[in-house]
Amino acid sequence: MALLERVATLVRANLNDLVDKAEDPEKMIKQVILDMQNQLLQVKTQVAIAIADEHLLEKKQKENEAASADWMRRAELAVDKKQDDLARAAIERSVSYRELAESFREQVADQKVQVENLKSALHKLEQKLVEAQSKADMLVAQHRRSRAVSRAADAGIAIGDGSKAAAFDRMKQKVAHGEAVSIAKTELVNDNVEDRLAALEKEDAIERLLAEIKGRKGLTA
Repeated sequence: MALLERVATLVRANLNDLVDKAEDPEKMIKQVILDMQNQLLQVKTQVAIAIADEHLLEKKQKENEAASADWMRRAELAVDKKQDDLARAAIERSVSYRELAESFREQVADQKVQVENLKSALHKLEQKLVEAQSKADMLVAQHRRSRAVSRAADAGIAIGDGSKAAAFDRMKQKVAHGEAVSIAKTELVNDNVEDRLAALEKEDAIERLLAEIKGRKGLTA
């Protein structure tokens, strides 16, 4: 039946392989466990129905066996009363019920096999679900660690990219050049002030010396 085929597929499924192939392992794991839980519920329901059907078939088998025995008793009574026609009719009924009982016995045997198959599938699926649930957290953690390592590696590659390193060096050179220009401008401004002050001092010294000369000669300004 289709249900058992789906269960067999889930039981055969290797969770590690499914994780490796999935684009989103965490989502896939949750979906697999959900599928298993849904199938487990369906199998439990089917097991209960199959067992109920088995009991019903057994009941029908026993009812027909009892009816066959009852009509055979009536046939014997008819024989005792020398009523052969009634005996033949009773025997015919007995045989009919006996055939029905045999048919139900075969159905009961088939149903028992079906019940055992369903019980086996249920047991295997329960074991697989426990296994999947116990692995789920571990696999999710492994996937997250792998993803973190991959991102760190990507970041390292990006940092080591030659074009970005060259751009960084150009930026450093530009900053250094700007600093040099600023220093040069500051030095130029300082040099201009010093030159002006030196010129004033020189002019003052010249005037002082001129006054001294005129003083010695008794000359006035």
